[in-house]
Amino acid sequence: MQCVTCVDGHWLAELGPMFFSLKDTLKTRSERARKETSEKLTMEEEMRLAQEKLKQMKEEANAAVVTPSVRSRIVTPFNTGPTSATPKRTPFRSGI
Repeated sequence: MQCVTCVDGHWLAELGPMFFSLKDTLKTRSERARKETSEKLTMEEEMRLAQEKLKQMKEEANAAVVTPSVRSRIVTPFNTGPTSATPKRTPFRSGI
């Protein structure tokens, strides 16, 4: 061989993930356990915040639904009360 070069492991893992993978660089089990614990705590905190946000959104939606709607009445001329209503059919008129 006349030409030798150094190959970066990250490059191999990126271009050929089916053949190469990167190994964890943690030296001891205690470091790995600490890392897993911190990741777990972070995920639990994110989940708690997401649940609080979801709960707040549900409360806001319920508050919007609970507010009573104001119903306006249509005013018609010559209406003297609830008994007088518009006739359903106009009378037949014949002639001029």
